[in-house]
Amino acid sequence: MMVMMMMMMMMMSLATAAEEESAAAEEEQVSSSVSSPRQWDSWTKQLQHEEVALFFTFVVLFVTLVFFYFVIRVAFRRKVSNTILLVGLSDAGKTTLFYQLRDGSAHQGSVTSMEPNDDEFILHSESTKKGKIKPVRIIDVPGHARLRPKLDDFLPKACGLVFVVDALDFMPHLRSAAEYLYEVLTKTVVARKKIPVLLACNKMDKITAHSTDFIRKQLEKEINKLRLTRSAISSADVTSEISLGVEGEPFKFSQCVNQVSTTEMSALNGQVEEVERFIREQVKP
Repeated sequence: MMVMMMMMMMMMSLATAAEEESAAAEEEQVSSSVSSPRQWDSWTKQLQHEEVALFFTFVVLFVTLVFFYFVIRVAFRRKVSNTILLVGLSDAGKTTLFYQLRDGSAHQGSVTSMEPNDDEFILHSESTKKGKIKPVRIIDVPGHARLRPKLDDFLPKACGLVFVVDALDFMPHLRSAAEYLYEVLTKTVVARKKIPVLLACNKMDKITAHSTDFIRKQLEKEINKLRLTRSAISSADVTSEISLGVEGEPFKFSQCVNQVSTTEMSALNGQVEEVERFIREQVKP
């Protein structure tokens, strides 16, 4: 124990001596520098050069950080989609809705599109508003069965879907509408991105039009039948990777991973306020 204490004291003494020698050497170096004008001038110039270099280093670093900040900001803005797709069966009213949203007119009544109507604009109802308003890209996808594959080209860019249903002539086309809607909801990109879907029941100004509640329930029942039928098919024959609903329970739109809501409208008469509200919920002004 005593030996260890002596060794520690010796080490402390050596360390103290080393510190004293180092301090003395520094004092001698400073005094010699001060005593020599040339060495002092050299030391001063070297210090000035180091300060200038350090200043420019900070400037370059600052400019680089600002540059990357704006690059990232611009890149992030570009990733935010402003695309809304209008989908549904032929003659449901998609094209009429497109022109109402853009021009505030019905475009000479019912029009069947064989090519997508694609345009970016400020909603007609917002055209008189002051201030900067973000334009919306609206794509009217043809509803003909042979033209529906075009939907896959636009889905990756979409932030919302408006599925237009003919509420007046609904029952004769229930099966077809349910099959198309089932196809849309089971798209991988729709489920992965959780793209919101609005079921827009058109021609609600007509007395004989079905209610939105009736249309929603009928579509849920029909999709439930499709779901059971498709699940019975071998996985090798199923192209979709997404399954709808909860196993063992009747299908409800509330079970979807994405939001599915319903509203009524009359595209021909310009009663599209709820559709515009849905669009602005997805594309902020």
